[in-house]
Amino acid sequence: MAKVLVVAELLEGKTRKTTLCAVTAAKQIAEGTGGSFDILSIGEGAGAAAAELTGYGAGKVLKADIPGGYVCEKYGPTVAEIGKGYDVIVACASAFGKDLLPWVAAKLDAGMASEIAAVHTDAGKPRYTRPMYAGNVSGNVEILTGKHVVTVRQSEFDAATESGGSSPVEDVAIATDPAADKVEFIGVEVMKSERPELTDADVVVSGGRALKSAENFTNVIEPLVDALGAAMGASRAACDAGYVSPELQVGQTGKVVAPKLYVAIGISGAIQHLAGMKGSKTIVAINKDKEAPIAQVADYFLVADLFDAVPALTEEVKKL
Repeated sequence: MAKVLVVAELLEGKTRKTTLCAVTAAKQIAEGTGGSFDILSIGEGAGAAAAELTGYGAGKVLKADIPGGYVCEKYGPTVAEIGKGYDVIVACASAFGKDLLPWVAAKLDAGMASEIAAVHTDAGKPRYTRPMYAGNVSGNVEILTGKHVVTVRQSEFDAATESGGSSPVEDVAIATDPAADKVEFIGVEVMKSERPELTDADVVVSGGRALKSAENFTNVIEPLVDALGAAMGASRAACDAGYVSPELQVGQTGKVVAPKLYVAIGISGAIQHLAGMKGSKTIVAINKDKEAPIAQVADYFLVADLFDAVPALTEEVKKL
């Protein structure tokens, strides 16, 4: 029976949707092993966030209010101390989870599986499937240490929904580590947008290097993005060229997305980009090169000049 702890990710005192994907994974582990799961709300505003998390079926919601912004060396000691009482510690493989959980795993001398895509509980023991070699193969991982630390791919686990009931909320003691005195939180810049968050959006429109300039992203891509009520993404080549912010990069070294609809415009489909979006439910690609690698994963592939096709598509979407 596995006892599972979910580490919640907060932003401005509210629970991020990424946490709910980790809750789904934790439920699968707990149900498959006959165990249970709890949730840890940690950070500034942890109390309000904990109240949001009481309806998801956890045994209890733990609350650790740490003032100031996120610093791994300040959050890690508390997570590690609480984690001593659990068999599996889970968080989403966001920037938060990727930074925090390896630190926790090292402190607990625990084996770690990162960016898992599936959970298996054969014979009551958790095993994990994770993509390898930029998503070209999937590996089944068995952690041999008694304690497991796991980050989950948001694109592979649906966000948990409220199941009724109300989990009790408990305060926990804040642990410290000498390393925390050597790190200072200066600030965080949050990119505000009226568009959906890239990793949460149902529709994503991404542009590639073929757009040739930042102005073309603004004049060609953005009208389609807004007509579809979509989030905007980009290939690494477009980000490296300075056409758009690096925050919009989709791919192995950027953000992993799995929307209901992914529209790739002027993107050839390098393996690193495919690793970040090929889990999308429906993929539409526009490219004048009919041999572009993205054609292999696209459900609909339009061979056309994007500067002709995209404005025409935008006008048709607006009519609808």
